[in-house]
Amino acid sequence: MCMNNGSVEDLNSKETAHLALDFFHRIIIHYALWFNEVRHQMGMKKALEALKSASEKSYTIQMKRLSKILGFKMQDNIPEPLLKLSKEDLIELINATAVNWLANDGVWFQAVEFTNGMTDAKRCNDSCWAHFSPFEAWSIKNFLQLSDHPGLDGLKKALNFRLYARINTQSFVDEGPESFVFQMNACRVQSARKRKGLEDYPCKSGGMVEYTYFARSIDPRIVTECIGCPPDPHPEQWYCAWRFKLKKE
Repeated sequence: MCMNNGSVEDLNSKETAHLALDFFHRIIIHYALWFNEVRHQMGMKKALEALKSASEKSYTIQMKRLSKILGFKMQDNIPEPLLKLSKEDLIELINATAVNWLANDGVWFQAVEFTNGMTDAKRCNDSCWAHFSPFEAWSIKNFLQLSDHPGLDGLKKALNFRLYARINTQSFVDEGPESFVFQMNACRVQSARKRKGLEDYPCKSGGMVEYTYFARSIDPRIVTECIGCPPDPHPEQWYCAWRFKLKKE
C-alpha cells in the first residue's frame, strides 16, 4: 500500500513498479467497459465489429510503445521473445493462461458468493456466459478463419480451440452427418470437488447458456441439446454431454 501523497516521481522503485501494474489493470478494465457499453448501446454484432477494429489498432499501438520501453523487437506483429520460445514452452504458456482464466472465473464467482450468496453468484455466472460464449466463438472463428456457416465440422474445430479445451479432457462421438455428441470426460472443477469429497457443482444452468450460445455463434443453424449435466446423474466416463444438430434448411 502506497502512503505517498505527492507525485509519481516521489515513489520508490517498488511502489513505481506496483503502479505500472495498476496502470495495466486499468487499461484492461477500461477496454472491457468500452466493449460492454457498445454492446449495451448498439448490440453484440456492432460491438464485435467495433472490437475487431479497435483491438487491431490498439494492439499495434501498445506493442510498438512497450517494445521500445521494455527492449524487445516485434517480428510479424508478434513480440520476438515469444517467437524464440520452443513449441513446448508456448504450449505450456497457453495452458497456464487457460488455467489462469479458470482461476479468474472462480475468484469472481466466490467474490459474489461469499458476499451475496450462491443464488446471486450463479445468476451472475450464467449471465456472464451469455456474453462470453459468443465472444469466444467470434474470437475463434477469426483465428481459424472459419466461414459464416462452417457447420458441425467448424464447431468441432472451434471446440478444440476453447480455453476449456486446454484445461479439461473432452471427446466427440459422431452420430452421422447431421449431429454429434460432445463429452466433457474430465473437468478440472468437478474433479477438484470429487477429491474433496464434495458433490458435483450444479453447472447445468450455466452450461445451457454456454454451449447453446457458443454453437449458435459458430453457426446459427446449430441446435444444442443437453444429454446430461450436473446436477443430472452421469456415468463415470463424462461429467456433461451435449448433442449438436444441424438444423435442416
